[in-house]
Amino acid sequence: MMRSSRMAGQRLKQLGPRSFSTAARIEPATELLTRSASLFQKTTTGVPVRTSVAWIRIPALGLRNQSTLALNKEQEGKDVKTSSAGSGPEEKAIASYWGISPPKITKEDGTEWKWSCFRPWDTYKANVSIDLKKHHLPTTFLDKVAYWTVKSLRIPTDLFFQTRWGCRAMMLETVAAVPGMVGGMLLHFKSLRRFEPSGGWIKALLDEAENERMHLMTFMEVSQPRWYERALVIAVQGVFFNAYFLGYLISPKFAHRVVGYLEEEAIHSYTEFLKELDKGNIKNVPAPAIAIDYWQMPPNSTLRDVVMIIRADEAHHRDVNHFASDIHYQGLELKESPAPIGYH
Repeated sequence: MMRSSRMAGQRLKQLGPRSFSTAARIEPATELLTRSASLFQKTTTGVPVRTSVAWIRIPALGLRNQSTLALNKEQEGKDVKTSSAGSGPEEKAIASYWGISPPKITKEDGTEWKWSCFRPWDTYKANVSIDLKKHHLPTTFLDKVAYWTVKSLRIPTDLFFQTRWGCRAMMLETVAAVPGMVGGMLLHFKSLRRFEPSGGWIKALLDEAENERMHLMTFMEVSQPRWYERALVIAVQGVFFNAYFLGYLISPKFAHRVVGYLEEEAIHSYTEFLKELDKGNIKNVPAPAIAIDYWQMPPNSTLRDVVMIIRADEAHHRDVNHFASDIHYQGLELKESPAPIGYH
């Protein structure tokens, strides 16, 4: 054993220093030898972004023999910059060996796009002319169970939130964003198991979940939930997710019918919200910037305009889920009828 250790030590001395890659920024007096390789990655505007990858020679003994992608603690969270060719301005470097850089995205007027949670191609102009009074009359046993289940859930909601419509809307959206994600996930796994397409329904349901989440992000700019309301969201989401998951596994037509009735209740809630705005009980503040960009609204839009658009979104989700339930009631699967993708 001692002989093997001595031989290993002599071998290490013969090999000398080892080289490895690092994404950390190079300090002026740190290492012995550096060399940089320029990488170029085009942005959506066609302007190449120049970045640098540094190769540093360091002693192999006493350090792990592997590459690192982490920045130094004192540099973590800071922008890494490299000087551009010629006398141009400095450009951001990629803090990663792999050369991946977020694309530079701008609006139509040339200003920088500041939202990382959605992109310009995810935005749309809402169709607020949709019929808000449409209602699916419950006729079958499952329909009646779905209808009265939703009606019973409204009682504790009214007692808890009363006239606090901003917080009520936030709570509503944390629940409304669950079914689309659950349905899309289960259809995704079903598609994988059966080696078959979904007819676009995976995307349609996931788009619905994302749209509901954007409703929540918008209302977060208007009203901040209290600590006990946040705790309630965690509890309700945990219960509702598992209940809806099991319900969808047992009967998709029942699950989609429940969501259809939930969206009908959402339309009613936002209608009451609008009444309070018109009465002056709620201040009609300017629309949040995130809402203006997401729904391509005029710059002078107000909270009332936002609520009208969100109410229209809920009406579209109502139609989609009642439609999905009707497909199942006719003994068909969702894949047999093309999904209404982009139905806003």
